[in-house]
Amino acid sequence: MIKTLMKWSLEEYHNLINNGVLDHKNVELLERELIEMPPESPLHSYTTRNCSDYLRERLKGLALVIEAHPITLTNSEPEPDLAIVKLPAHQYKNRHPSAEDIFWLVEISNKTLNYDLREKKKIYAKEGIKE
Repeated sequence: MIKTLMKWSLEEYHNLINNGVLDHKNVELLERELIEMPPESPLHSYTTRNCSDYLRERLKGLALVIEAHPITLTNSEPEPDLAIVKLPAHQYKNRHPSAEDIFWLVEISNKTLNYDLREKKKIYAKEGIKE
């Protein structure tokens, strides 16, 4: 059985990042827990890149397409593969997009499909993110 050793607030998580504690660690904060993210496969990178290129072309001037960067939620700071968020882009200079900014999230899954469909989907739904 996996046990959570410690829960982290968003502020504590940001302090870990700012102080370099998480440098070279591929993690995201989900429901106040640090979750290790698996390395990307070539297929995952290829699919993400092609989807983001397609969406940027179609949504130019309508929305911002963010690729594999954090979004800030109540108790989580996941890094969805793609986030389609409100413009203008400069509003994210000092903060990550929040649930209110998000039109649509995309998780590209192969090995993480069950996790994305169960855990991440619940987190996104709880925050009111519909797509």
